[in-house]
Amino acid sequence: MMNEDVLSIIRQEAEAVMNIPVSDDYAKAVNLITECVHNKNGKLITSGMGKAGQVAMNIATTFSSTGTPAFFLHPSEAQHGDLGIVCPNDIMLLVSNSGRTRELLELVELTRGLHPDMMFIVITGNFRSELAKQANVCLFTGDPPEVCALGLTPTTSTTVMNVIGDILVVSVMKRINFGYSDYAKRHHGGYLGSKSRGKCNH
Repeated sequence: MMNEDVLSIIRQEAEAVMNIPVSDDYAKAVNLITECVHNKNGKLITSGMGKAGQVAMNIATTFSSTGTPAFFLHPSEAQHGDLGIVCPNDIMLLVSNSGRTRELLELVELTRGLHPDMMFIVITGNFRSELAKQANVCLFTGDPPEVCALGLTPTTSTTVMNVIGDILVVSVMKRINFGYSDYAKRHHGGYLGSKSRGKCNH
């Protein structure tokens, strides 16, 4: 691979990130997460299939490490009993580039059968999709073309999804005034734990 090819891929992914549509829906999503998790003692439950599911899992672990209790729920396992983790004050964050992921559409239906008032935030590349229509808040990725040589493998789409997840995490951290001491309590070992405790002493 030539350096020009590498730079081209970097530019395409960077451009996709810069072109993520920004709207008031981000504030709405942050408000919902803060209200459900921090005011009503619920939790954030994320879900997705395949590569989008890996993004959803990363979002959940990052939220949990920064003061917002979150879990990843595999949509297929939800149909075999794991749906029991969902409680009335929770909120769900679903990730699907196509917005047509069958397992997620079924998860919405099953969850509303258990908790009719459950609210959903959806990250998707298709704001006209059925999943987007089911959402209380829809965060549109901009549907950038994949940098994959075949235009198929989730590459650029998962990059922008991760960035949107980071936006939500950082925004909620600011909303709840999550500080160094809070971080240190959740990171007892490793470099980041040591670094955060050092910040507490200054």
